Amino acid sequence: MRQTSRRDFVTRATVGASVAALARRVIAQTSSASANGIPTRELGRTGQRVTIMCLGGWHVRSIKDDAEAIRVMHAAIDEGVNFFDNAWDYFDGAAEEVMGKALAMDGRRNKVFLMTKNCNRDYKGAMQCLEDSLRRLRTDHLDLWQFHELVYDNDPDWIFEKGGIKAALEARKAGKVRFLGFTGHKDPRIHLKMLGKPHDWDTAQMPINIMDAQYRSFQGEVIPVCLKKNVGVIGMKGLAGGYPEGRLPSKAGLTVEECYRFCLSLPVSTQVMGVTSMEQLKQNVAIARNFKPMTAAEKSALLARTKEEATDGRHELFKSSKAFDSTHHRKQHGFDLDLPA
Repeated sequence: MRQTSRRDFVTRATVGASVAALARRVIAQTSSASANGIPTRELGRTGQRVTIMCLGGWHVRSIKDDAEAIRVMHAAIDEGVNFFDNAWDYFDGAAEEVMGKALAMDGRRNKVFLMTKNCNRDYKGAMQCLEDSLRRLRTDHLDLWQFHELVYDNDPDWIFEKGGIKAALEARKAGKVRFLGFTGHKDPRIHLKMLGKPHDWDTAQMPINIMDAQYRSFQGEVIPVCLKKNVGVIGMKGLAGGYPEGRLPSKAGLTVEECYRFCLSLPVSTQVMGVTSMEQLKQNVAIARNFKPMTAAEKSALLARTKEEATDGRHELFKSSKAFDSTHHRKQHGFDLDLPA
């Protein structure tokens, strides 16, 4: 019995050391920022280098004036941001449409790694999402296409049983999609289930923020598996959601810089940052451009400072409530939209 216990301990220690080494590698290969650029990291097995700041498609569409939204997107590209996020259902397609207008001007589409998300699980629905997204974004291909919002336990099964994965593989073979991934904000178990499916995912997108470290933790449970499988990690909800300033700065007394610096000190390839104004864009670009990894002592101090508010999930209700699940996906799973979330 003692021998078995010792062997298990050695095995766990070896695995832990291996994951730690992989994590250090992700952070260590961060490129330096030029005067007019932003540091980049490799995106998992794709071989692509993407900026550590990714421009969030939902937030930029929340800018009510299209001309101003386009001006912000153009400024982001000029500042060196090369990764743009979006999804088929954001603002009922309007987010993709305004981004498509912005990228169609003066060849800017060729300057960004463009990602959008597929909201359907079946073959026909996934193909329709793809064609809608390509049309709205005014492009003939997506650099990354992700299955959006895996927040119900049977979502991974549906994607494989209803034909969504078949559609994705066909789209990749046809050259309409380069890389495939998935997203979700609810439970690390669902991500782990998806990572266990018979497909080598290129990316996985998940909530990454200070509070996540101590509550239903994606960084604790999912990132290690992604590192071992060479799956690029895309962080989101770095300020724990909320509009427009984010919950953590407004409710938990943290600065935006503290929040994003913590996220980027983890082995994520990039962190999606919401931008709702030119002022916010400049602030986030400065944080990314001046990024220096937190030391272990700095991270420990920050986690100790936020432990009481982190461990009950009060700042991450998207993990425990349906209120943050999109209308499309709640309908998809037959939830009554009139019932409390």
